[in-house]
Amino acid sequence: MLGRILFFIFADIIISAISLLSSYFLRFNFNEIPDLYFSQIPTIFLWLVFIKIALIGSFRLYHIIWRLVSLSDITRLIKAHFIAYGLFVVLFLFDFEPINTMPKSVIFIDFALSLGLTAIFRMARRLYIESRISPVSNPTIFIGVDERIDYLIKKCRTGELDFTPVAIVDLDPETKRANGYISNLKVYNSTNLDEVVRNYGIISAIITRESHIEFKTIFEKLKSLDVKNIKVSSNFSQSPTDISIEDLLARHPKDLDLRAISEFIRGKRILITGAGGSIGSELSIQTRDFGANELILVEHSEFNLYQINEKLGGQINRNHLIDIKNREQLENVFKKYGKIDIVLHSAAYKHVPLCEENINSAVENNIVGSINVIDLSIKYGVDKVVIISTDKAVRPTNVMGATKRIVELYAQNIESGNTQIGAVRFGNVMGSSGSVIPKFKQLIENDQPITVTHPDITRYFMLISEACQLVLQTGTLSKGGEIFILDMGEPVKIVDLANKMKQIYGKEHLEIKFIGLRPGEKKYEELLISDSELKTQYESIFVARGTEYNISELKKDIERLLNANDEKKLIILSEIVPEFKHNRNG
Repeated sequence: MLGRILFFIFADIIISAISLLSSYFLRFNFNEIPDLYFSQIPTIFLWLVFIKIALIGSFRLYHIIWRLVSLSDITRLIKAHFIAYGLFVVLFLFDFEPINTMPKSVIFIDFALSLGLTAIFRMARRLYIESRISPVSNPTIFIGVDERIDYLIKKCRTGELDFTPVAIVDLDPETKRANGYISNLKVYNSTNLDEVVRNYGIISAIITRESHIEFKTIFEKLKSLDVKNIKVSSNFSQSPTDISIEDLLARHPKDLDLRAISEFIRGKRILITGAGGSIGSELSIQTRDFGANELILVEHSEFNLYQINEKLGGQINRNHLIDIKNREQLENVFKKYGKIDIVLHSAAYKHVPLCEENINSAVENNIVGSINVIDLSIKYGVDKVVIISTDKAVRPTNVMGATKRIVELYAQNIESGNTQIGAVRFGNVMGSSGSVIPKFKQLIENDQPITVTHPDITRYFMLISEACQLVLQTGTLSKGGEIFILDMGEPVKIVDLANKMKQIYGKEHLEIKFIGLRPGEKKYEELLISDSELKTQYESIFVARGTEYNISELKKDIERLLNANDEKKLIILSEIVPEFKHNRNG
């Protein structure tokens, strides 16, 4: 550090001497400088250098690192010069000897020369680094243009990132940036992607995370052009990361109404069941971010409740470690808080094979627990209840799906008074506990064969954050008794998902093993019971027509279900849900 400071001070002394002498020569048209002026130059130089170095030092410009010199540093250098020469002019105007003998024009000429030479000197190494043509060992193309581009290019050129930027492709035709330049790199139109990759010998690509970019399309295009290394840039604080399967499957609904969600949530007291689970924890975070006044978190897993409390910071959340099957304990929570505005019910047993092995537990938790939540919400005057359902409730082939369908029927037919109750049905969310994507990741990382139950099995996928935002958005629409259906896009073949993940991780050699459908599992998930769905004002949200079921009869049937043994339970489930066709053997 000391060596760098002394080096820059010495350099500034030399630059000051050169600029001052040059100023005099320019003033006298490169003729001989008169003795009257020439004899005073050493004294003037000492005063000028002392003032300049003092001011430059006060702006901490002797501590900068050459290769990281920025526009901010140059701005501070300009300020230091203005102040330094301003002081010098003040001394001149107050007739301070021997400065008063100095020609006025020399002061202004010296100011311009000194500032220019000092700035150029400080930028020299960075200009050299950023303009030199280094050996292109990893020619890289940037896909998409945003505020990160210039920053990333500089990090590459200073060696902080192991990429050699050679071109930029703009995917947004409306910006008309094509044929322009960013950091001395030409910007090309997306239609020229093939040509750019071939001409520059591209082997790496960095995609910026812009909202309009379809990662799947770009990824497949780059792979078809034999681009080996594809990265994604998310923010300034992190280096580009590998593209993920979530990036490729994400749908990014274009009709998320964040304003409506905020108005729905802001200032409300909200109770969330299953608050530490995959969906519940995301709902907890989303509602906090949308301005909830108080969060009442209900969770039966101590570890899950601890985790979500840590994430939320414990400022507006109230934690209750209880089981929703225990009506008395749950009612104590409702009593404690008096008026609750919204209930988000996400607590459920959701893993199909476990529910098949534990039919009684699945029935009690999913049905009894949900009835407790619904009944107490009505009793204590909750304004809105949003129930998380599943695509497995459509023509269910497993116990879990059948129990969720019964909850839908109960919610649609119960006399709810002023409480508006709606259910939301959607498919798999990426990143949830026990889902197929984390399982595949683990197998791939361990170089193990990827196990898929059936070659034709398909599933719907959505990002958990976007699914939860749409869940909250359905709350703004609900008037009571609806089943809202989220548009999950096109279903994905699980074997294609496995192959795509192998490709992303560079493990194409791994084998895919088909192990057969598990008990209760079906090949194709559905989101609709019939073609009776209705559109809402949002293209990503549909609503199904209600199914009438005499509530007294439904309660009696549920009571029979609870008192039956496992075999009888399966029969009663099919009586309550006629479309339930149990797939016991997979």
